[in-house]
Amino acid sequence: MERVVGTVVRGLRAPIINKGDKIDEIVVNTVLNASKIEGFSIEDRDIITITESVVARAQGNYATIDDIASDIKAKFGDDTIGVIFPILSRNRFAICLRGIAKGAKKIVLMLSYPSDEVGNHLVDIEELDAKGVNPWTDVLTESEFRQHFGYNKHPFTGVDYIEYYKSLIEAEGVSCEVIFSNNTKTILDYTKSVLVCDIHTRFRTKRILKNNGAEKVYGLDDILTSPINGSGFNEAYGLLGSNKATEDSIKLFPNNCQPIVNTIQSKIKELTGKTVEVMIYGDGAFKDPVGKIWELADPVVSPAYTKGLNGTPNEVKLKYLADNNFSHLSGEEQKKAISEYIRNKEENLVGKMESQGTTPRRLTDLIGSLSDLTSGSGDKGTPIIYIKGYFDNYTK
Repeated sequence: MERVVGTVVRGLRAPIINKGDKIDEIVVNTVLNASKIEGFSIEDRDIITITESVVARAQGNYATIDDIASDIKAKFGDDTIGVIFPILSRNRFAICLRGIAKGAKKIVLMLSYPSDEVGNHLVDIEELDAKGVNPWTDVLTESEFRQHFGYNKHPFTGVDYIEYYKSLIEAEGVSCEVIFSNNTKTILDYTKSVLVCDIHTRFRTKRILKNNGAEKVYGLDDILTSPINGSGFNEAYGLLGSNKATEDSIKLFPNNCQPIVNTIQSKIKELTGKTVEVMIYGDGAFKDPVGKIWELADPVVSPAYTKGLNGTPNEVKLKYLADNNFSHLSGEEQKKAISEYIRNKEENLVGKMESQGTTPRRLTDLIGSLSDLTSGSGDKGTPIIYIKGYFDNYTK
């Protein structure tokens, strides 16, 4: 019988996972149980993905605002700290900011505008044009920003992040000055001690600061890279990738993930004889066309994956073949010709017209986005995703 279904993605319900749980065993048992109950087979090159959140929970990778404060104090002492380019997020940054403030004496908070790095807007760019404000050259004080644009609440959260972030800092008894600039060097007019809070542009930001007279430069990826008083930590990313856990604590990005995916792959092989691919995923990389928010607040989409997920897709465009190479054919004859072309396609199609319009992103980023959209961020209860047929094509 001819196969009529391609890629199938299943969100698998798992038990609530807590500190000390053996995440590899839970994942394997969840997959095997789902396969049995739902009646799907496990095949070579199927993919298992696990959200980073449950991995970190199993590891107990948590820290408090006091832990953050201790590290900030150790690195900056009594200096005025320039906290620059944070994203606007109650979940991602607010608790971190409380810890930063608790370890500081004074903070100059420099916000990018009209939006943060991942697309959360303080003000619509149309308003900048109407007011004659140039975000690439103009530095605004809090008073000037308010005079131009008033008080704006985030359309999704209903939060005025300028007021909110300032109030979090001042609640710790710390003086706070808010400025708005997209020029990294602006902060050096206020202090030479800077905490870099951007995610994907952080290396450039640090370099600019160091090359222009900054004396102390750390990033969120330099805070809690080792335990503070027995806290959780992340050696590679520090506070990046962390989420709010409680009102006084965060869950950090998981540590040492490669052995986990390798172990899951080995156990599935041992129990089924099949070699599946496994990855841990965080935020996918997609954009909300209405809110203009990029989802990617984690430092990477996937902190660990098995080697079969290296690389990018090597695909041809079916409609291109149908409209060009084989436009003179139709029906079954055209189908056979296209199938034969796919079976014999080159191993590297970069630059070939037949591949134009295919997605040139890394496999882990594509699969991470697919997984993140499937699991969601709410109460679906499906932190494990099982993907079949992802590497199939029209001929399979």
